Amino acid sequence: MSSATTVQAGDFEVRISNPDRIYFPDLGLTKLDLVNYYLSVSDGIVRALRERPCMLHRFPSGLAGDKVHQKRVPNGAPPWLETVRVKFPRYNRHADELCVTKPADVIWAVQMSTVEFHPWNSRRADTEKPDEWRIDLDPMPDCTYDRVRRVAEVAHEVLDDLGITGYPKTSGGRGLHIYVRITPQWGFGEVRRAALAFAREVERRAPQDVTTTWWRKDRDPAKLFVDYNQNARDHTIASAYSVRGVPAATVSTPIDWQEIPEADPRDFTIKTVPDRFARLGDLHAKIDEKPFSLAKLLEWADRDGVELPEDDHPE
Repeated sequence: MSSATTVQAGDFEVRISNPDRIYFPDLGLTKLDLVNYYLSVSDGIVRALRERPCMLHRFPSGLAGDKVHQKRVPNGAPPWLETVRVKFPRYNRHADELCVTKPADVIWAVQMSTVEFHPWNSRRADTEKPDEWRIDLDPMPDCTYDRVRRVAEVAHEVLDDLGITGYPKTSGGRGLHIYVRITPQWGFGEVRRAALAFAREVERRAPQDVTTTWWRKDRDPAKLFVDYNQNARDHTIASAYSVRGVPAATVSTPIDWQEIPEADPRDFTIKTVPDRFARLGDLHAKIDEKPFSLAKLLEWADRDGVELPEDDHPE
């Protein structure tokens, strides 16, 4: 096993130790393969993470070992690495989390054995005011992917009725995510309440496919849960272009709405996404051009008497 190599990431050189360490044993993919993947989609992953507090899912021994959820940037990080401080009032603590602004930040994190990137839906300018509303189409254990596709179509219809542009992506698992850029004028509770109002409208239009039932034990295992709770403070999901820590090395990949009826999430992997990115570019490239208002959704929430469950962690 070679001891180290150096890669160019934008304007910076980043040292990669143990580049031949196997990270995905089923595919024979190494740490350096992971580095090269993130370099190939650097414009997209930096756009997805830019200036957001970011939790790192690290696999120091590859997928064969334990996963570490890391919020704090460790001592000894390079001087050019940027961080953002977030507070956790419940525990009277804070954390200086990675704040990506350039490709080298991503590659440094991979050097530190990061496989998955999980950003907040707010940015460092005001970490308490989200600028991203996340619609998580989360299939229950017996939910088919055809049902996920049907619900995505309904969600698209509701967004169109609201005059809102949503940007879909695969989750890297069995579900789909839809991201909406919003004006950062509401707190996490209001964004989550708007997300619940949206989820209930999707459920009204597709009651045979969708549930918004809070507790997992009470949900129909064949339905799809529209998980509005992913908009709660300090809840994170894998970013666009993040590799997932699963044997197939799937990638959470932006897709076009027209692709959803035929696209198979299993086809988007560390091996296939670089060519796709080179061919299509970043399908979320325009997401920042027009932020949208949640005012109408909050009107729906008032109309329907939407109240959030007290527990932020129903799972």
